[in-house]
Amino acid sequence: MSRATLPSKGIEREALFASMRERKRQDADWRGARTWSLCYPAGEEVDSVLAEANQLYLYENALNPFRFPSVRQMEVDVVGIALSLLHAPPAADGCMTSGGTESIIMAMKTARERARAERGVEHPTIVAPYSAHPAFAKAASYLRMELVAIPLREDLRADVAAAAKLVDDRTAVVVGSAPCYPFGVVDPIPELAALARDRGASFHTDACLGGFLWPFWEALGESVPPFDFRVEGVTTISADVHKYGYATKGASTISHRDGEHLRRHQMFVYRDWPGGGYASFAMAGARPAAPIAAAWAILHWLGRDGYVRLARKIRDTTRKLRDGVAAIDGLFVHGRPEMSLFAFGSARHDLFAIADAMDDRGWCLDRQTGPDALHMMVSPEHEKVADAFLVDLRESVETHGTSRGKEARYS
Repeated sequence: MSRATLPSKGIEREALFASMRERKRQDADWRGARTWSLCYPAGEEVDSVLAEANQLYLYENALNPFRFPSVRQMEVDVVGIALSLLHAPPAADGCMTSGGTESIIMAMKTARERARAERGVEHPTIVAPYSAHPAFAKAASYLRMELVAIPLREDLRADVAAAAKLVDDRTAVVVGSAPCYPFGVVDPIPELAALARDRGASFHTDACLGGFLWPFWEALGESVPPFDFRVEGVTTISADVHKYGYATKGASTISHRDGEHLRRHQMFVYRDWPGGGYASFAMAGARPAAPIAAAWAILHWLGRDGYVRLARKIRDTTRKLRDGVAAIDGLFVHGRPEMSLFAFGSARHDLFAIADAMDDRGWCLDRQTGPDALHMMVSPEHEKVADAFLVDLRESVETHGTSRGKEARYS
């Protein structure tokens, strides 16, 4: 591939954007609800609110709260809403980050520093389920911690008995997912948090997916597994506003049961240079204000009623899709998913050949291995395409399921 170079003369605006639009034709059609991950389409009205909020704060820098106090107040408000939804105690506090991975890294950094300060742990471990997000492995690599994997039970949740043998004096933090990305199931958070508490370790709930959906799932009368600050021993929670909060990308939250840990163990402060005091709660220095503004705007525009309405769409569409997939001969759903995402497999069919056939029909399904599966995450706009998707899936299984198929095109 040839290396790009800066053009000697600028490209005319009309030609420039024509080129960009042509390039964009190659991208997945998330607006048409043809993707099952990465984007969370919630309708044109939501998109319009997000676009206007982003445009209003397109150029501001969230690094300096003294120069941009409106941005700082919006961040405080978004975090406050997250704390409220997660049933945080009065002493709780938090901040926004660029996404779930950064929230998780900052939670692991906090746990590491806390373990070092309170228990003298010099070689800390992260004890996390095998199904936990790769962000925990990334955090372990960046922070020089050791990742210890908890095996899964037959129901694809973390094995508490096995975890009890892995948690020891080196454990800085134990992790549980609510839900995990691969299978959509929730780990036994109370039991895992108790293991951490008994050792004086931190416990982190990864609710990046569920944090802004579970509260409204519960409002619909659905049973929600215990995962938030109502569970004794939970010390930090990550929850992404840019997933089921429907904000534009770059908006996540990390919440601390004890706000003092945010300031003492997460915050970075530096004064030993000529440029004055420097302080940051996140990995990044300069931070775009637009995602913060969009998160604030959509939370206030939708309100509780709007989120409950969208949650109902997701619940009903998820049930239709899950039942429809399971009704196709040779397919089954892995485990007992509890929210809006699930993976399906087959003991008979070539799943990746089926996925390739669905790609050819314009659908973007994620491939998974260990076990082989196709993965779906449901958003509000999928209500419009659920029936068409199931028709195409059934036909793809019938025509491609038992064939060897092409080499899998991984998402």
